[in-house]
Amino acid sequence: MGNKFIFDVDGTLTPSRRGMDGEFQGYFIDFCYANEVYLVTGSDYAKTLEQVGPDVCSAVTRIYNCNGNDVWEKGVNIRTNEWTLPEDAHEWLSNKLTESTYRTRTGLHFEHRPGLVNFSIVGRNADKEQRAEYVVYDELFDERNIIAQEFNGLFPTLQATVGGETGIDIAPLGADKAQIVEDFEVEDKLYFFGDRMDPAGNDYPLSLEVDVAKSVKRWQETFELLQYFQEAKVAAT
Repeated sequence: MGNKFIFDVDGTLTPSRRGMDGEFQGYFIDFCYANEVYLVTGSDYAKTLEQVGPDVCSAVTRIYNCNGNDVWEKGVNIRTNEWTLPEDAHEWLSNKLTESTYRTRTGLHFEHRPGLVNFSIVGRNADKEQRAEYVVYDELFDERNIIAQEFNGLFPTLQATVGGETGIDIAPLGADKAQIVEDFEVEDKLYFFGDRMDPAGNDYPLSLEVDVAKSVKRWQETFELLQYFQEAKVAAT
């Protein structure tokens, strides 16, 4: 029982697909040792380890990878949800890849992870500049939101949510970040920090289930919010 702090990773603790700022990393580790902290991300454990570092992975209580479908504690896998994208859904997404007016293709457009598939028009092999170019395109044409909405209308037993800068997470309906609340007690007060709490974002389902949802646009905002929280905590003692 008590306060539990849950953090998305990409865009919340780190720049998208990149490593954690050194100063913030040190502060966050101290925060983890003073509080009960959890990570929840669409990425797999290897990518999370690369982004936040082994010291953060050791300091947090638990890491919910692949939107809670692959769970880790102190480097040990606790459970994994094995699932395969249905062939008709794969074919439909492949057609969307062909139809997209965005022409850059870098490969790895379907990344299979425990419990979900990440679909990307530009591809997971895109470098920093290619990702930035797609972000501009997506902001202009809202491509990912449109694909996700169409997908959800056609495949009612599946769920597409927009996550990170370039991808769409595809999973069985209900196998989203909100599923992690089953691991907590009713008496727990859950704080969640994420950058995609809009209705199409992959942080949205969990934001509806927690006591306090803090929407941020970049990791610097998370850093500021944690500093404010600590200062308020000290002032109250």
